[in-house]
Amino acid sequence: MIEVLATALTVVALVAAAWSLVLAIANRPITLATKPTLALAGVVVLLEVGLLVQAVAGVVNVLGADRELDRVTFVGYLIGAAVVLPLGAFWSLAERSRWGAGVLTVACLSVPVMILRLNMLWSGHG
Repeated sequence: MIEVLATALTVVALVAAAWSLVLAIANRPITLATKPTLALAGVVVLLEVGLLVQAVAGVVNVLGADRELDRVTFVGYLIGAAVVLPLGAFWSLAERSRWGAGVLTVACLSVPVMILRLNMLWSGHG
């Protein structure tokens, strides 16, 4: 785990979730045709790149760790965090109502939860 990256990913995910929530409340679907939704897509892509970097670094660290660690669960959370965001993003693009932004909000909020669980597993409290 890269702690600084985990913290940055948590902050970016919370910002993206808040942004998506505002779009959902304003009844604006995710269309990539307007500046706010296009900028949000850029933030989501940035978040996904960070999650992929974290996943690679996490797998490398798990393979080199010589302590008690539930490796399967840890790698599962790494993969889950990297997969849930693209799924939510594509779902939000397909849903042409305000609920598309709602789906993206939930997907973005799941990322900090998974990062928190990864930190718990890495520190040995899981």
